[in-house]
Amino acid sequence: MSPDSAAARDPLAAPAALSAPVTLPGALAGAEPVESVCTPIRMTYTYTPGRALSRYLRAMAGKRILGERCGATGQVFVPPRGVSPLAGAATSEAVELADTGYVESFNITRVPIERRPDLEPPYCSAWIVLDGASVGFLGLVIDIAPEEVRIGMRVRAVWKPDEELETSAANILGWAPTGEPDEVITDYERIGRVEASDR
Repeated sequence: MSPDSAAARDPLAAPAALSAPVTLPGALAGAEPVESVCTPIRMTYTYTPGRALSRYLRAMAGKRILGERCGATGQVFVPPRGVSPLAGAATSEAVELADTGYVESFNITRVPIERRPDLEPPYCSAWIVLDGASVGFLGLVIDIAPEEVRIGMRVRAVWKPDEELETSAANILGWAPTGEPDEVITDYERIGRVEASDR
């Protein structure tokens, strides 16, 4: 049986061209074979927010949360990106949203993250849907044991002190329970959506 026919039967078998022994040139005789290479890699980049995100970040400095409404579907997106991901249409109508909402889904992390020593496990990250928004975004749930977080739980933004505010989404330290009754989520087709007929 040829190596090619064996490879046809076994998709993990090495191709014939790679199964032959490797012969080094005479100049490399006695050289130590390289088994691995460790190359430090660093990538530095600068991110420039566009019109929509710049407006969002400037509003954050005043403890305000801005989204944008899609003129085609009526959906409100936060953070705004300047375009509706579903309609593919530009968005320009700014919508000020409350700093309250509910937990749509969540995850409890029990292992440390090297680059976030400030997050002591276990902690809970959640998909927060703001009141009036059509989609959610990721945030930390704080001031409650992770095991007590639940889908539908009402939360409110916990902001940095006024003297520490900047043009950054990091102005929101996390999302704390409001103590209000949980959001009742029964129609999964409508979670996080606004249909055109609701406008």
